[in-house]
Amino acid sequence: MLVTAGEETPAAAEQTLASTFTGHRSHLVGVAYRLTGSVADAEDAVQEAWLRLTGLSAEAQAGIRDLRGWLTTVVGRICLDRLRSAAVRRERYVGQWLPEPLITSGEDDPLDAVVRDDGVRMAALVVLDRLTPEQRVAFVLHDAFDVPFAEIADALGCTVATARQHASRGRRAAAEAEPPPRVALEEQRELLERFLEALASGDVEAVVGLLHPDVVFVGDAGGKTRTAVNVVSGREKVARFLFGLLRKYGGAPTGLPVLVNGDLGLLFPAQGEVAARVSAFAVRDGVVAGVYDMANPDKLGHVPFPENA
Repeated sequence: MLVTAGEETPAAAEQTLASTFTGHRSHLVGVAYRLTGSVADAEDAVQEAWLRLTGLSAEAQAGIRDLRGWLTTVVGRICLDRLRSAAVRRERYVGQWLPEPLITSGEDDPLDAVVRDDGVRMAALVVLDRLTPEQRVAFVLHDAFDVPFAEIADALGCTVATARQHASRGRRAAAEAEPPPRVALEEQRELLERFLEALASGDVEAVVGLLHPDVVFVGDAGGKTRTAVNVVSGREKVARFLFGLLRKYGGAPTGLPVLVNGDLGLLFPAQGEVAARVSAFAVRDGVVAGVYDMANPDKLGHVPFPENA
């Protein structure tokens, strides 16, 4: 093939496209994770979006005016299918369903840009899990990523008016749930230290005092290990459950501080008969408002547990 000056060879064009796609990858992973709550599904959705892009003809690729927007919509369409499949799986799921925790190590972590968004904190994702797949996709794509409703309608396979309605219902449900806003890591660290000290010392009154009146404990084990099957609500009930969990550990367990979805959390390696788990917390008004206990091993395969714990 004759290549004139200024033209790219097919190999060079593909390399340019791959480089451009890589620049959008972190954004796309954030979109997919926020939509699915699954690290594996997010990675798979982004990879599938790349395959769909490269499957287009050169002419079709050149006709994409806004590649980032096009890829965002494609990822949304892929995630919609995964959400619908997940909804079917949940009908047979044992206990509560929590998103897969996203563990990061700080500013140098490639996923740091993803977890900085308030919308991926655990408390916010739990709220999104209450929406229908269509409401979640429409709400997240429009409100978080400014995707036009015409493109959302195309992804959902519905009219623009219906897409607007899905987003409105999702927005209303999220507003009514009102997840606690993210607070500074230093404030989280100070509260968590006092909370763990109270638990370790067996000070029930102190633990209760560090819990919000409307605190909830949500466990997700998928029936494969032990945690709360139902949501535990209220200071006294949550405190009793936590002390019962400590007894199963044979005393205060050693949790490793980690960033869970951008907030301070704890990583617990397996200990005796107690399975490995990741704990995330929500803070409101200076006290603990939510405890999320993720113990389903199927959702923790990507978590960097210490090998010799």
